[in-house]
Amino acid sequence: MSQRALSPDRAVRPRRLRLVTASALAVSLAVAAVSPAAAAATPYTPGGAEAQIRQLARKLVTAGTPGVIVRVDDGRGRPVEIAEQATWTRRDHVLKSEDAFRMGSNTKTMTATLVLQLVAEGKLALTDPVEKWLPGKVPNGGAITLRMLLNHTSGLFDYAEDAALVPSILGKDRRRWTSAKLLAVGVKHDPLFAPGTKWSYSNTNYAAIGAVLERVTGDSLADLVRDRIARPLNLEHTYFATDATWRGPHAHGYERDAAHMPPAVPAAFRNFAGARHHGHVNVSGNDPGWGGAAGAVVSTTRDWSRFSTALMSGKLLPAAQLAQMRTTVPVDPRQPDGPGYGLGIQTGAHPCGTFWGHDGGIPGYLTTGITDRAGTRSAAVLISTEFWAEFEADPKIAKAAHELQMAVTCTMFGKPVPAAAPPS
Repeated sequence: MSQRALSPDRAVRPRRLRLVTASALAVSLAVAAVSPAAAAATPYTPGGAEAQIRQLARKLVTAGTPGVIVRVDDGRGRPVEIAEQATWTRRDHVLKSEDAFRMGSNTKTMTATLVLQLVAEGKLALTDPVEKWLPGKVPNGGAITLRMLLNHTSGLFDYAEDAALVPSILGKDRRRWTSAKLLAVGVKHDPLFAPGTKWSYSNTNYAAIGAVLERVTGDSLADLVRDRIARPLNLEHTYFATDATWRGPHAHGYERDAAHMPPAVPAAFRNFAGARHHGHVNVSGNDPGWGGAAGAVVSTTRDWSRFSTALMSGKLLPAAQLAQMRTTVPVDPRQPDGPGYGLGIQTGAHPCGTFWGHDGGIPGYLTTGITDRAGTRSAAVLISTEFWAEFEADPKIAKAAHELQMAVTCTMFGKPVPAAAPPS
C-alpha cells in the first residue's frame, strides 16, 4: 500500500524512505483485477488456500527475498501461519512464524489510536490546532489541526526526505532522534501546500503527533504503547523500540550490499551498516529510532492481527472515535472513490473485499497488515527486505509479492484464490 505509489505527486518528488512502501503489495490490494474465470476454477477451501499461499511464499523467496512470514485468519477457524526463508539466511537465524519484526509505518495506526483514546477522554480534540500544544514549533501551526496531521493533509514536508536522515536510515548514525528533533527537520522546509487543501504522505505529521502525545500525557511513546495498547490486549511481543535492542526471537532483515544493489537505487542509499554475506547486509541491528511515532514499533503477525481485530471491532476505541478513524480522504484527487486514508489507517477496494489497514517499510522489513471493516478477519505479511519496493527496483520480486498478497487477501475474505501464474 505504497503512499508513494498512490500519491498524485510522486513524479515530481524525490524518492526517499517514507516508512511506508510495499508498492507491489499495495497495487495488489488497491487496483489488481482477478479473472472471474480463474477464481471460479479454484474453489475456496482453507487447506487449498494454505497450500497455495505456501507455494507463493516460496516463489517469493526464489525471486530473491531473504524471508517471508504470513498469517491469515478468515474468521472461520485455525489461521494460516507460514514462514519461508532463503537457505543462506539460516546461518543467521531460522525463521519462525512467531518471530518479531519492525513494523515501519504500521506504527501510525497505533499512534493514531492513542490520539483518539485521548480524544474520547476529553484531553484532546481533532480540531485542536497544533499551535495549542506545540507553540512556535510548527510554522502556520494555528491553521494545522490534529486531524490534518493524522490524515496527511497538513502540507508539511516529509522529514524522511531530508539528507540529514540518510546516515540513520543506513544504520551509520546512532544519534537519538526525538519527536521534537524529527519535527524540526521536517518544518525547516517550506510546506508543500496550504493546510487542508491536498493529501501528501509525510512522516513529519506523526513526529508532530508524537510530540503532542508526550506533551499532553507526560509519558513517553514507549510507555503509552505499552500501557494503553500492548498490555490491555496482552500483546507480549509488541513494543515501541527506543534503541536497536530486540526483546526476543526476531526475523533478520536484509538489504543488498552496494555491489548487488539494483541500479535504480541512488548512490546515497547503497551502503548499509551491518554484517555482510551472500551479497546482502544484515541490517537487523540498526536502530529504528529515526522512525519515532511514525515507524518505531516492533510486533509479530499474531500480535498485529490481534491489535487490528481489537481496533476494528471497537475494543480500543468508542464508536464515535472509531468512526472518525474510518473517515477518509482520497489519496489521489483524480480517484475520489479510490484508495482513501483515514486517521492512521487506509482503505481500498479489492476484488475479494474492501480492506482496512496499513503497511510499512523500514530497511530490512516490509510489512502489510489488513482486516475487514468489522475486524472479524485479518492478515499480516512480512518480507524481510525493503529497498526493492522503496525504489521500485526489482520487478521479479514485485511480481511475486503481488501474487502472494492477492492470495493472502482473498484467503482472508474466504474467497477463491486466483490461480498462480505459471513459472516464467
